[in-house]
Amino acid sequence: MRLHNLKPRPGAKHRTKRLGQGESSGHGKTSGRGGKGQTARSGSSIRIGFEGGQMPLIRRIPKRGFSNTRFAITYIGVNVSALNKFDDGAKVDETALRYHGLANGPEDGIKILGTGELSKKLTVSASAFSASAKAKIEAKGGTVEVVGRKAVAPAKV
Repeated sequence: MRLHNLKPRPGAKHRTKRLGQGESSGHGKTSGRGGKGQTARSGSSIRIGFEGGQMPLIRRIPKRGFSNTRFAITYIGVNVSALNKFDDGAKVDETALRYHGLANGPEDGIKILGTGELSKKLTVSASAFSASAKAKIEAKGGTVEVVGRKAVAPAKV
């Protein structure tokens, strides 16, 4: 088998729609673009939410209230089964979890969750633990340390 012998699987490729090939083709005359106007022209596009100059819905509706999501604490969840990657008796903290690719992203801290089984004795330090995760770690003779989460930046005055 060579590169020139390779073909896509049957049904993977569709015929291209041939536009402007006469009335009876079904894609003749306006070539599926409808009547006249901006959208019938080549290179035209209207941004999402544009309503032809009318005040758009997103600007018409009232914007009231307060959302607390800006101040919510978000954790990266790491399951207990993922901790089997570490050696027996190892100290597992945020830097070790990030180094091994088990925790990625700019969150406020790491929470150890109880999904799966743990087969090693570990010293785990994280921002938060679920009750089942704490029980599983301590059942294997390991220890659990709750470390303070990162300080929240103060609101701008």
